[in-house]
Amino acid sequence: MTEKIKKYNKNSNYSYALGAFPTFELIKSKPDALFKVIVSTSFVDNDNYLKILEYCKNLNVEVQVNDKLINRLSPKDNCYVIGLFKKYTSSLDENKSHVVLVNPGNMGNLGTIIRTILGFEIDNLAIISPGVDIYDPKVVRASMGAVFNVNFQYFDSFEDYLNFFKHHEVFTFMLDGKYSLQDFNGYGKPLYSLVFGNESSGLGDEFQNYGKSIRINHSEKIDSLNLPVSIGIALYQFSKDKFCGCKEK
Repeated sequence: MTEKIKKYNKNSNYSYALGAFPTFELIKSKPDALFKVIVSTSFVDNDNYLKILEYCKNLNVEVQVNDKLINRLSPKDNCYVIGLFKKYTSSLDENKSHVVLVNPGNMGNLGTIIRTILGFEIDNLAIISPGVDIYDPKVVRASMGAVFNVNFQYFDSFEDYLNFFKHHEVFTFMLDGKYSLQDFNGYGKPLYSLVFGNESSGLGDEFQNYGKSIRINHSEKIDSLNLPVSIGIALYQFSKDKFCGCKEK
């Protein structure tokens, strides 16, 4: 790739991972998309620099020491490594359960959600447009590189999503949901879709007509839970059987 690297633009055909840890995740999980690694002079004496050199040599990827480019691309002073990658296509696995986000609007939240769902072994994320750009470096960094380990796909509407995945049992999470998550007794199908709304407005009333609507009971001292927190609670409940046999580390 020979074009001059500029600050991220949604319309460009590349993006980048800010930080050493997200860059390592990029190298390990999406090596075919990686095309350059930029490091700071402050990072050259770090042991991880040698690891990056070794990985990139095996991938035939350029490693460049360039403080000026680091400072131009990173909004923070404590960024010493940037992994540049070509945007790639992704699609959902019809044989796995999904999390569905309807019009997500916050990049930091999206990154946190991606890392959270992967922690509960959900690696398929549907985004109903309009929604934030998953390739944005702010999302990549907030996910700590977890975005490189999930399948994601945008859909024009929730109906479009349903047309592709008719065999998933749908659970919509709403403040006035019919069923309490705390009293939830499980799902009837091996595949499910957990649906969550926008950070500020949630899901519209029409989502009461899809599958089962679920509410997360909480104290009246707050009006609602933060979206990433709600998703974490929901996934914990839905995955308890999956992790109940895990041994303590």
